[in-house]
Amino acid sequence: MLGLGEAENLFAPTVTTRMARSLSDVELRRYSGDGFAHALLESPDLRATVEPASGPVRCNMLVRSFLVVLAMTAVAIATPLRSTAAVELIFDTQEFAPLNYSEGGVVKGPVAEIIQKVCAEMRIDCPMRSLPWGRAQQEVMEGKAQGLFSIGWNTERAKWLYFSPAILNSEYGFFVRNDNPLAFKQNADVKGYAVGVYGPSNTATALDKIKAEVKDITVDMTPGDEAAFKKLSVGRVQAVFSNRDVGYDVIQKLNIANVRYAGRQQTLKYYIGFSQKFTDKKLVDQFNATFRTLQKQGVIQEVLTRYKMDPAPPE
Repeated sequence: MLGLGEAENLFAPTVTTRMARSLSDVELRRYSGDGFAHALLESPDLRATVEPASGPVRCNMLVRSFLVVLAMTAVAIATPLRSTAAVELIFDTQEFAPLNYSEGGVVKGPVAEIIQKVCAEMRIDCPMRSLPWGRAQQEVMEGKAQGLFSIGWNTERAKWLYFSPAILNSEYGFFVRNDNPLAFKQNADVKGYAVGVYGPSNTATALDKIKAEVKDITVDMTPGDEAAFKKLSVGRVQAVFSNRDVGYDVIQKLNIANVRYAGRQQTLKYYIGFSQKFTDKKLVDQFNATFRTLQKQGVIQEVLTRYKMDPAPPE
């Protein structure tokens, strides 16, 4: 019968290293309890270590327990550490129906559904939050979220965001009251107008460029689209510059009957943006590659068509 000290002396200082070499990671996983001890005793490298010249060692319970502890150490050495943290992309957006909106606290809309499909294919978690637009952008800038949607491309955003492939086509244009005969063709058509616009936003940035060209335009910026259209309806501004689809949605929601779309000023595409500072570029590339695969399969087009949106062509 061996005491603990005698059992310890049977092992050279490098015994756990030998265990790691003797039994592969896959082999070690096959055993538990005394099975570890048996596997180790049968290992050719270790038999020479634990069997003295006088004959095999009879493993009592103490030795077996000791071997189990050493076997577990060998597993830790032989098996690389794996991260237990789940891969996650957090997306922020705003109330921007019909592109993005919330129902019962759940973010919905065509782009949200597309993100869900891409993330499901990638097998990653992608929670979404609808916030005031300024706060949504700030969270991505600070790393509290990684993604931002639905956004138009501009040079300022390109300085701090990676972009997805173009998701859908839309347009900016002018809405006027029904008693205004305007059929918009060129920027000079709104010279002398007070124009409502939601901002700060990419839409407001686009209107500022029109103002720089035409000069004689008064920009009336509001913190939401609804306020701008309410002002137009009662005659406090002469036009509203807006995304066409968003404008139609606001008119229907507010039941405004005396406002119409006067024409397109420019076409644009909408994207998903990812923080360059806080998002692994490899993960962004994987997201975009998965998006393109679903696009080739017709999945993206099916979602957008269901929402009566115009899919952007593959890039």
